[in-house]
Amino acid sequence: MNAGCETLDGFMSGMNKRSGPDVIAIEDRPVHDPIDSNSFTLSSDEQTVVGEPQIVIVGPEDTFSDLARTYGLGYDDLVEANPGVDPWLPGEGTPVLLPTQFVLPAAPQRGLVLNIASKRLFYYPPRAEGESQRVLTYPIGIGRVGWETPLGETTVVAKAENPSWWVPASVRQEHAEMGDPLPSIVPPGPDNPLGTRVLKLDLPGYLIHGTNEPYGVGMRVSHGCVRLYPENIEYLYTLVGVGEAVTILNEPYQLGSRDGVLYFEAHAPLEDDTRSPEERLQTLIAAHAQSGAAPLNDHLQSHLATLAQAPLGIPVSIVQYDANEVMARAQVVHNVVVPDPNEPTLDEVREMMRELEAEDEVL
Repeated sequence: MNAGCETLDGFMSGMNKRSGPDVIAIEDRPVHDPIDSNSFTLSSDEQTVVGEPQIVIVGPEDTFSDLARTYGLGYDDLVEANPGVDPWLPGEGTPVLLPTQFVLPAAPQRGLVLNIASKRLFYYPPRAEGESQRVLTYPIGIGRVGWETPLGETTVVAKAENPSWWVPASVRQEHAEMGDPLPSIVPPGPDNPLGTRVLKLDLPGYLIHGTNEPYGVGMRVSHGCVRLYPENIEYLYTLVGVGEAVTILNEPYQLGSRDGVLYFEAHAPLEDDTRSPEERLQTLIAAHAQSGAAPLNDHLQSHLATLAQAPLGIPVSIVQYDANEVMARAQVVHNVVVPDPNEPTLDEVREMMRELEAEDEVL
């Protein structure tokens, strides 16, 4: 048994659980400027966790959609991290946990890496020798049930600004059956669901693109394509070239480390996932052991299983069993949501979201 394994076993023997940090009342904590939750620089090649959890105090008209776009998250991210909070009427003064800490996917750090289980994209720009690796990360909308986003490795084969949408026959048929016929081609403009930028993949019919319905970012709402907020795809478009590698994974459970601390990030598995949660968790634990890291003893494995059953979508320090571990270390940040005078009303947004959740929206 190696020294690391002995340390963990001794530490956890007899269920001697380390408590989390002291929980300071939110109103007594200092208020910080929010972090940039889309861009990070790794301190070493071993670092696989980036960002920090944050807490924001909700204003009188803030919704989860407003908060998600402002703080670099998707709608489902906030729903998962804040069970029991009304996403449309959180209530003025309500603290909302922003899951702006992320475990990097277990994949080579090159090009675009998409984890559809976490509904998140990671981009690793090329780096010169001696430079630290940067990673950009954005929430994504993915394929809904029956129109799954495909997995595997591919490349970007073309790019386009202000594209036309050549509507697939299957989509036209679906819309016709709903009494909402579509033209064969939708020209560029505000009615084009591709938005203003498109990255075409070497997977026939699949794209990474913007959207004219940003409220669907972070949800399962497309016919298999991947959508980003307009501002995110426009910036990413300037960095990603033709030939860029693309890896698409489905990993609801991930282990990562930073500064010697091991974290576990759990998301609810997709409802049409062909592998059971138990199988996915055991595969992750086995991969961790095979990586040369200290094996997880029975107590820690049991703890992971407990965390997986109530996923928050945010990394949790696994050797701290305190249920408040994340909230205790999350920093309170200023509410920087800026009302958009041109945005739809709350009732209009609710109706849009109802349509998305009913799977009436495509692409």
